[in-house]
Amino acid sequence: MSDQPLVTNLSSDHLKTLYHITRTMNSSLEFDEALNNVIDAVMQVTKAERGVLMGVDEATGQLRMLVARGVSGEKLAQEEAYSTTIVNQVIATRQPLLTNNAMFDNRINPGQSIIMRGLRAILCAPMMVQDRLVGVIYVDTSMRAGNFTEHDRDLLSAVAGQAGIALENARLYSVAVEKGRLEHELKLARELQQGLLPRRLPQMPGYELAAVWQSAREMAGDFYDCFLLDADRMGIVVADVSDKGAASAMFMAVARSMIRSHAFAGMSPYETLSRTNDLILDDAESGMFVTVYYSIFQSDGLSIHINAGHNPPLLCRASTGETIYMPRGGRAIGWFPENPLREIQMQLQPGDVMVLYTDGLTDAENPRGENFGEERLAAAVLEAASLPAENILNHIIACVETFGEGVPPFDDLTLVVVRYTGS
Repeated sequence: MSDQPLVTNLSSDHLKTLYHITRTMNSSLEFDEALNNVIDAVMQVTKAERGVLMGVDEATGQLRMLVARGVSGEKLAQEEAYSTTIVNQVIATRQPLLTNNAMFDNRINPGQSIIMRGLRAILCAPMMVQDRLVGVIYVDTSMRAGNFTEHDRDLLSAVAGQAGIALENARLYSVAVEKGRLEHELKLARELQQGLLPRRLPQMPGYELAAVWQSAREMAGDFYDCFLLDADRMGIVVADVSDKGAASAMFMAVARSMIRSHAFAGMSPYETLSRTNDLILDDAESGMFVTVYYSIFQSDGLSIHINAGHNPPLLCRASTGETIYMPRGGRAIGWFPENPLREIQMQLQPGDVMVLYTDGLTDAENPRGENFGEERLAAAVLEAASLPAENILNHIIACVETFGEGVPPFDDLTLVVVRYTGS
């Protein structure tokens, strides 16, 4: 690209116009108004009949018309506002183009707009920012209106440089504002999502609880819930929505609220998840679904469990040191009607530990692409099974982090440890 024209090459009228345009673009808070003033000033000093300013759409890479005016200030329709032949050549060469004989200039192949409108003089300059095209500025006159001068060309090139910078600043400002708005909304949404998690874990005689929730992004699809149904029964839910981001967070909030409301209405675990499944199927059109594991623990150690397509929890028996994974079962909530759910009853003995989790734990990877997996989880639980629930949870997380060797998590991670003390 050639150097910008020196302002010393401009006439006094052109210098005044450039000064006026520069002040307008630097001081106006109304960007659209500033662009209109730019075109008006350029048309006045060059005696052009039409003026157009176009910017490059960042999304499509195509030019979009920002200002298009006639000599009387009337707005021009895009199809009749400018010569596409001239504009395309300026885009291709990244150089200003001046012709005072558009019909017969051998540098161009006159298009329909030049011939039909009887255009004689055309002037077009690219708007460049650091060798990147951000738009073009264009003026023309008909056969009877006169010619453009080299001073006009140099003025238009100088104005194009100023307008290009202004366009780029406006774009960057818009991006910054939008980014700030999105970050603020994500922050509020994350705070709202965290507010749906238990502020403190319930306490019921005979049990120790510990839980952790880690999101891989600003918003998570994982969630857990722990609540007392009465003095002798405690409900625990661990779930994972099929997607990530704001949509999954909203879906998570709906599923969590439904499960809670049905559980507190006195429904059994089977009825709770079946009813939630049916309601989500009736209302949801997003195609999203959520895997859920729901358990009720009684103060006497009896527990009821139901699986809706979720990772089966790990049970560690204190008396034998045996680790077993609970049976798989059911389908994810919101996937199919008539979900084949079934309840499983189990009697816990003092010292038994149950670990409920999402696949962000077992799918955690190390630099070699290996997964943490169920075997490592079982080994980690065995190593700490005699410790309080909080220590067991911390040990599991430490094992996952050591295994990962600094690889950042690609999925959300939720972990709930339940230890039955029997006293």
